[in-house]
Amino acid sequence: MISRIMFTVGLLICFVTAGVSQTNSNLASREELNQGVVAFRAAHYEEAAEHFNNSLNLEPDFVIARLYLATTYAQLFVPGVDTPENVVWATKALGQYSEILKGNPSDINSLKGLAYLQFQLNNFSAAKESYKKSIALDPSDPELLYAAAVVNWSIANHEIIAEKAKLDAELDYSLILSEGCSDLRAASLPGVDSGIAMLTKAISLRKDYDDAMAYMNLLYRLRAELECGNKKAFRADLQQANEWSDRASAARKKKADAASKDDQAQAPDKPRL
Repeated sequence: MISRIMFTVGLLICFVTAGVSQTNSNLASREELNQGVVAFRAAHYEEAAEHFNNSLNLEPDFVIARLYLATTYAQLFVPGVDTPENVVWATKALGQYSEILKGNPSDINSLKGLAYLQFQLNNFSAAKESYKKSIALDPSDPELLYAAAVVNWSIANHEIIAEKAKLDAELDYSLILSEGCSDLRAASLPGVDSGIAMLTKAISLRKDYDDAMAYMNLLYRLRAELECGNKKAFRADLQQANEWSDRASAARKKKADAASKDDQAQAPDKPRL
């Protein structure tokens, strides 16, 4: 699944020093921003949000403060907790990201934040569009490609589950032999194939990308469900899925072994008796 993204790690904060054009309001705004950053880094997110809001009240066009405010709201949102009190944080974050994008439609940090929250709120169509725009700006980011592929899988998986619910779930070929398979294939296969293509590129950019390999397995399993009337293609897709599952397991084992060796190398030598 798409991991929680910390958007602020790479943010560059530019503070304007003394100057004749600097107003008291500007200086106060930047001081509020400074205090907000300190609170954010200490994980005091509600306090940070208050400072960033104060900064924007003093200087409404201060984009960095707005981006920090959006990111703070996103931190306060807990994925998977579907309560009004929780969802309101995501809604506030979406509002701030959207405000930034009005002035700069190419702000990739805001697009990433928008896409991530839209996905978490199960607004898959909107998330797909936001990730598409993000990839257009940064086509060589493997994590963007992975996230977009996960959205494609989520959409197709939902459509396939809905169709299979009408059929005999105990029969392996119930969907590919059903009357509705061809319509479902036309609707869902492009998204599945696009997801596979994005993951292929992500893995080419990051050779040990085990999460991407795991979703290749899942996407090929969905593809098998769409091989209407073709049991041979169904089995071939499942074979591909199994191969990607094995590759994901091997990549994870390799990472675990490397981490274990690093831990051993960093461990202090035992004293000689």
